[in-house]
Amino acid sequence: MMGHEETEALVPLKKTLYADGRAFIFHVMKFTRLVRFAAVSLALSGGAFAAAPINTLSTAEKNAGWKLLFDGRSLAGWHPVSRDTPPGQGWLIKDGVLVCVAGGKGGNLVTDQLYDNFDFSWEWKMPAKANNGVKYFVTDARAGLGHEYQLIDDAIVPADHADGMTAAFYLVVAPDPAKKKVKPFGEWNHSRIVVVGQHVEHWLNGEKVLEYECGSPAILAQVKKTKFNKTKDFGEKLRGRILLTYHNDEAAFRNLKIRELPGK
Repeated sequence: MMGHEETEALVPLKKTLYADGRAFIFHVMKFTRLVRFAAVSLALSGGAFAAAPINTLSTAEKNAGWKLLFDGRSLAGWHPVSRDTPPGQGWLIKDGVLVCVAGGKGGNLVTDQLYDNFDFSWEWKMPAKANNGVKYFVTDARAGLGHEYQLIDDAIVPADHADGMTAAFYLVVAPDPAKKKVKPFGEWNHSRIVVVGQHVEHWLNGEKVLEYECGSPAILAQVKKTKFNKTKDFGEKLRGRILLTYHNDEAAFRNLKIRELPGK
């Protein structure tokens, strides 16, 4: 048994532990509330606790003038080159994703609307050794030709042909290798094409990887060295459609969004 002196000596210690214990419990409860708040915040913002819904626009995006070019359910707003009817094969919509079917012979898809100055954003992924692309400044007279944002497995492109690699202005301008970061096969990449006046930018996964001026001497000189040297006005700025390329390989697209911009 404890003596009277020992009991008295423990009283301050018991009071201290009680006070510290209450403080500890209070801090644990406060920390728990903060964790819960963070989890809810992340879920609402499309963070780690809840994936952001695809093929939708946030209020901020709508206020900024963004519009969906793919609703995740249909090809509304798109048609095959030189045809008004939907493609009968070669393009598949599954789980909100637009898939170019390998070997499906679906043909190229173009937007119903023509665009002049714009910011076009989309996500894409492809298997190894696949080749595809997104074109812009596509007119009906050109029947599918336009400036192309190249999408390809860089491993199948010769090292000395950087202007044929992913994010290039195909055969004309190579992307900056120091800024270009392509996700591994099976993961989604995010790309953008921005056109304002004569100025064009290609973006990949948050980085601007190239820019050029339509109709500039440097661009027109390079065009003359390519297979487009006899295509009328190639290298110039044109009001045209956006095109998803059918290239006999699988490619998947989602979150296709565009906003029209004022020119310079």
